[in-house]
Amino acid sequence: MAIHTFKLVILLSLVVDSISSFQSISENRSLVSKEGSFELGFFSPGSSKNRYLGIWYKNIPIQTVVWVANRCSPINDSSGLLRIDNTTGNLELLYQNKSVVWSAILSKRAKKPKVELLDSGNLVITEEEDLNQENYLWQSFDYPSDTLLSGMKLGWDLRSGLNRRLSAWKSWDDPCSSNFTWGIEFDEQLHSLPQAIIRKGSVEFFRSGPWNGLSLGALESTPDMKRLSNFEFVYNENEVYYTYNLKNKSLILIMVLNLTTNSRRGWTWIESKKIWNPYFTSPTDLCDNYGHCGANANCNMSNSPICQCLSGFKPKSPEEWDSMDWSQGCVRENPSSCQMDKPKGEFVKISSLKLPDAKHSCGNRSMNLNECKAKCLSNCSCMAYSNSDIRGQDSGCALWFGDLLDIRVYNSGGQDLYIRMLDSEPGKFNNKVRTAVIVVAVVGSVSGMILLGFFLHRRRGLKAERSEKMYQNGGEEEDFELPLFTFSTLATVTDNFSEKNMLGEGGFGPVFRGKLKDGLEIAIKRLSMSSGQGVNEFRNEVKLIAKLQHRNLVKLLGYCIDGEEKLLVYEYLPNKSLDSFIFDQTLSRLLEWPKRFQIICGISRGLLYLHEDSRMRIVHRDLKASNVLLDHEMNPKISDFGIAKTFGGDQTEGNTKRVVGTYGYMAPEYAFAGLFSTKSDVFSFGIVVLEIISGMKSRNFQQENGVNSLIGHAWTLLKEGRSMELINEWLRDSYDNLQQVLHCIHVGLLCVQQSPMDRPTMSTVIFMLGRENEVLPQPKPPGYYFMVETYSQEPNHSFNILHTYTSTNSMTLTFGGR
Repeated sequence: MAIHTFKLVILLSLVVDSISSFQSISENRSLVSKEGSFELGFFSPGSSKNRYLGIWYKNIPIQTVVWVANRCSPINDSSGLLRIDNTTGNLELLYQNKSVVWSAILSKRAKKPKVELLDSGNLVITEEEDLNQENYLWQSFDYPSDTLLSGMKLGWDLRSGLNRRLSAWKSWDDPCSSNFTWGIEFDEQLHSLPQAIIRKGSVEFFRSGPWNGLSLGALESTPDMKRLSNFEFVYNENEVYYTYNLKNKSLILIMVLNLTTNSRRGWTWIESKKIWNPYFTSPTDLCDNYGHCGANANCNMSNSPICQCLSGFKPKSPEEWDSMDWSQGCVRENPSSCQMDKPKGEFVKISSLKLPDAKHSCGNRSMNLNECKAKCLSNCSCMAYSNSDIRGQDSGCALWFGDLLDIRVYNSGGQDLYIRMLDSEPGKFNNKVRTAVIVVAVVGSVSGMILLGFFLHRRRGLKAERSEKMYQNGGEEEDFELPLFTFSTLATVTDNFSEKNMLGEGGFGPVFRGKLKDGLEIAIKRLSMSSGQGVNEFRNEVKLIAKLQHRNLVKLLGYCIDGEEKLLVYEYLPNKSLDSFIFDQTLSRLLEWPKRFQIICGISRGLLYLHEDSRMRIVHRDLKASNVLLDHEMNPKISDFGIAKTFGGDQTEGNTKRVVGTYGYMAPEYAFAGLFSTKSDVFSFGIVVLEIISGMKSRNFQQENGVNSLIGHAWTLLKEGRSMELINEWLRDSYDNLQQVLHCIHVGLLCVQQSPMDRPTMSTVIFMLGRENEVLPQPKPPGYYFMVETYSQEPNHSFNILHTYTSTNSMTLTFGGR
């Protein structure tokens, strides 16, 4: 979990900052650092009754655990006792005064060991008579849990073999170390570049990029990171580690590894608001996913598609590559002609990169760039080279062997990589071949120019023809950077749009299932010719989705324009939409609580990407259960961007006289005054969360107690302490964590508060979802209470809405079948 809170069950009869021999810490005693920053004692996380010894912030009301001693060895009663063993001097945690469940073994025997909790959050053991109290015989900073604090080291002590790395909690109420880890990796024998890697088990999940003398990838180079802290990377024969130190000692900043959200995130404590505020997260986009484009390819979020083969390489599987499955990566366009006795080749320079995975690299810190190039040329297996240190005059040499993995392009920053091009590859010729090519080029120049002129003329004609058909009302044609399908192709694969292939129908038109010749299944949205929104929404959706790439957003594969016909081609998702499950008495039983919680988290991550992490700030404006599609593993994907709006620069809100969307999901300020913002989407998200938990539809809600809306019903139950009654009856047997379900209800009600200012941002929503035991603020009345009264009294927004369009079909858009 990310930031862990717990039920504090400590009776403080005595508060000290250290203990020595013959003293102990038990249930009625704790250690508090001298300035009162941190506290060590026993706690129970979440709904667990198990007892753990941990360290948390003393003065933060949201109790935040940063270190746990007996992570995987809980104590099931109140008999825990922390003491110094009089024989060995080691620190021991006892259960029922006899069984040792955890111990800290000293680096050397101490005559008078002293255990002290420092204001840095570090629990240390020293020799009481040693004048230098920084000669630690043991320290908790060497054995981190899931949290990296200022001053902690992430990395290796090569003299002792100690590897300091983080591991996430297994769950919100189980602090045992999981297989989701973050640490520094390198090959000491090959002198490979150190890099920070997050792993799920043995599989790489996220990689920072190798150390380049200035930073590990993009993390430390962000303005926020530079403003808040100084970072240091030590790389010598004794140690290899990363650490950061806060510039302002009053600032509270932590980095936390979270298995629930599969992320590493930085948090700062905002005292005035009494909340943890996120300031960075990794991974941030698809290109951050390890090896997203496969071998010998780079990932660029500014391109569409985002994956491209490196120069001199081609897709290993063209069919899968064209269908946007890039996992197999790229291979050399021609076989290698390199010979060990006389290796040859040239290099292509690519800039602004996160350098490839350094696990198959070796380095030499004394070489310059020319020496590095010569070294790479002398070895047939060398694929690329680069500087290993970019401080001042570029120096150092890093060589890569084998496939180049996990490369991405940065909009700013990054490094230069020199990729080897063999003699046999395109653009590289020996003298004889070059001469022959020149002769052929001269002979064929005239005919080539004639053919080129013909094709250019024909292409311009076709382009103008498409432009005229597409934009009958004027305007320039736009390059959507997506495959253009012919209408005849889409008619063929859908059996002429037969009813048997129809998946659903919404406000913009029907959706059909089809299968291309290569076997790829697709979903085709055919815009209704009678729709008053046709051209504008079509252009909007193509432009938007073509530039968006996220695991929780539906993938647009192409489009078609043929006269009045406008069609969008999407990936086919076999499990249809979320509403087909949660509102169906039979199918709802298949969706147990753990999966529903994953769906809630997935939708929240998709919205966070739209609001904060994509290149544009995007407001969806029509988020609802039928616009959340489910893939074969029931992972959610947000769809239907026909009425989405983009914001530029620092803009965060807008207004319109043409309100579009679906009543029952619209925020009150949007439905009644045309005001929309990211907080409008937050309101819709809250509705979806309550629908997922209750199995009740927000629209057409009927209740015997006179409440006529789902959010009103949920808020009434919360006030009366009866939130359990909101939970779907089929769902009540599928959860073993009632607290998590109730926590989600509370988060949902915070999202649907009347005032947009009171609603949390999506980053805060994700923060709250990952911390089920956090004490949340009480929600104010939801939007359904006062929206008519409030907005009818606004002089500029007294229902002067000229045109209102709402989707009334509950099957608005579904791209799948059961």
